[in-house]
Amino acid sequence: MICLMMVMQVVELRVGMHCDKCIKEIKRAIRKLEGIETYKVDTVAHKVTVTGDVTAKTVLKTLVRSGKPASYWNESGHS
Repeated sequence: MICLMMVMQVVELRVGMHCDKCIKEIKRAIRKLEGIETYKVDTVAHKVTVTGDVTAKTVLKTLVRSGKPASYWNESGHS
């Protein structure tokens, strides 16, 4: 029997969002990612928080590919 252990990560990103259409596009892009348990889009802080078996790099690339300017929330580049 093979037991796969899920590694939960909390990824926090700064994402450009200016309107309802932006928010819908961000949510749609995040929902397509495999391994996502929860996500939160904070429109006031322009912050997206994703929890699940996913890396910060994967979430960042997904949002950038969807046309949204995104960067790591903290300055060190690790979430």
